[in-house]
Amino acid sequence: MESEERELYSIGEVAERLGLHVRTVRNYVRDGRLKAVRIGKQYRISRADFEALTSSSSAASADAAPGATASGAGAGRGHLEVSSIVQIDAIGPAAAHRLSTFVTASAQSPRDAPDPLRVQTVHDRERARMKIVILGGAAATAELLHLIDGVLGPGNGLLDGGDEAHRA
Repeated sequence: MESEERELYSIGEVAERLGLHVRTVRNYVRDGRLKAVRIGKQYRISRADFEALTSSSSAASADAAPGATASGAGAGRGHLEVSSIVQIDAIGPAAAHRLSTFVTASAQSPRDAPDPLRVQTVHDRERARMKIVILGGAAATAELLHLIDGVLGPGNGLLDGGDEAHRA
């Protein structure tokens, strides 16, 4: 029994057991959702820490068992996170800056969601291309994507020659 408690798994073994990509498991370790010990250049996960991670998942699947009510199934749901990348072509530096400010402020506004949205923006001047990376809950991410879509819609003035008009 003591040998089972001391059993260590590699990131790859945990990923295989959970059916996840190795990068996802590494992100769990970096985010603190999965405890790991660094041995040399590699991480090792104890059986107890692996079971602590999977027990919250098994609790969620138990709630979703046949006969569970719709409200009961959602109450024990595990962590859900969405990753979205938005690419905008033909956008100048001034418009990219305005859009970045808008998106960042929108992501930081108070929400009912327990976890805040995380947003990163990058503008490539040479290609006149902007990328927005959004990480967070599904509903909050969908709301922010809807706002971005509305701002970038036709006739809003953000991309229609807005760079020259706003330099003054």
